[in-house]
Amino acid sequence: MSTATKPTNPKDVVGSKKLMLELVPDTVLVEVSLAFLEGALKYGRFNWRVAGVRSSIYRAALGRHLAKWWNGEDRDQATKVKHLASAIACLAILLDAELVGKLTDDRPPSAPIGKLIEDNEKIAEHLRELFKGFDPHQYTIGDDQQPIAEIERDARRKSKKGSGRKSRSRKGV
Repeated sequence: MSTATKPTNPKDVVGSKKLMLELVPDTVLVEVSLAFLEGALKYGRFNWRVAGVRSSIYRAALGRHLAKWWNGEDRDQATKVKHLASAIACLAILLDAELVGKLTDDRPPSAPIGKLIEDNEKIAEHLRELFKGFDPHQYTIGDDQQPIAEIERDARRKSKKGSGRKSRSRKGV
């Protein structure tokens, strides 16, 4: 990222010290604008700035949009809006409502989640070490169209070709 300025233009000196809004991709703004249009048509523009919002409602909506996207549904079937754009809109509304004092914080009592994650990362490291000789097929959305027997056959062929590593897989895990 270049921060060079032209000494002949005083606007460069001033402008280069300003907030760099150009770092937010325009492609994201375009897609998220559709999610906000959907909301504006259903509930009214900037309704949350007047009525306020509860954290739990937008956290739940965010979770639904991410779950649908994660499971292969890129766009809402009815609205055609991308689920990732709707998820970003949920986060943007939460942040905006917080910044303008219209967020009702109804999150549950806090838990020591940071420590829990840190502690479990140590267990995850132990599991990786314990199973480092295993080389099972790691399924992705691309495997939806390929029968499991074919995937397992390809994995066996791959393991025989020379990695020298054990290939073990268990069905249903």
